[in-house]
Amino acid sequence: MAQLFISDLHLSPQRPATIALFLRFLRERAAQAEALYILGDLFDAWIGDDYREGPIPEILDALHASSVGGTRLFFMHGNRDFLIGERFAAESGCELLADPYRLELAGQAALLMHGDLLCSDDHDYQQARRKLRDPAFIAQMLAQPIEARLALAADYRRRSGEATSNKAADIMDVNQQTVAGYLRAADARLLIHGHTHRPAAHAFTLDGAPARRIVLPDWQPDLGGYLLLDGARMERLSFS
Repeated sequence: MAQLFISDLHLSPQRPATIALFLRFLRERAAQAEALYILGDLFDAWIGDDYREGPIPEILDALHASSVGGTRLFFMHGNRDFLIGERFAAESGCELLADPYRLELAGQAALLMHGDLLCSDDHDYQQARRKLRDPAFIAQMLAQPIEARLALAADYRRRSGEATSNKAADIMDVNQQTVAGYLRAADARLLIHGHTHRPAAHAFTLDGAPARRIVLPDWQPDLGGYLLLDGARMERLSFS
């Protein structure tokens, strides 16, 4: 059976059409698949598993229905939803994956990542990421009242947008040497990731062997995209 890979949906109350598109994707595509891998930034922000306002209950119910229906669900943190925890996993039916995560796909070793670790030329971002992912910082963040966390998340998105607008585009893309380093460490020649919003299939040579890097697309209100892997078939597909 098929395995599907998605990332960067950035679901939020401000994007009801994208939410509706994703819920339909779960019913019409994921329901027929063996597994669905969500490689980060499913949500545009996540302030903790205890927050249940807006569309979150509906999304959790839809994920749980997919899991109960027989589709294995896997979730990897992105830079926007890294506060997702075990309660979310239990209620949605998702299994949480480390970043990076190595597995066998169609008989070959593959590496799954959100993708932000690959953007190693963006030193400011990487420094901020290390701070945000520190367990002590996360514990401090989750101890704040919900209203304070909402304000902090809004401020983070604002500052992130300002920083992005002032950076050169190439700095925010992956570093090929970093890509090679992660693949070598995993003894893999296939990398699947999101984050950059630059969907493509890159073929290259790594230590004399063919290698591939598949970049997943971000979702728009009227158009989503995913990677389909079914036996020897690997295809990037759209969903609308």
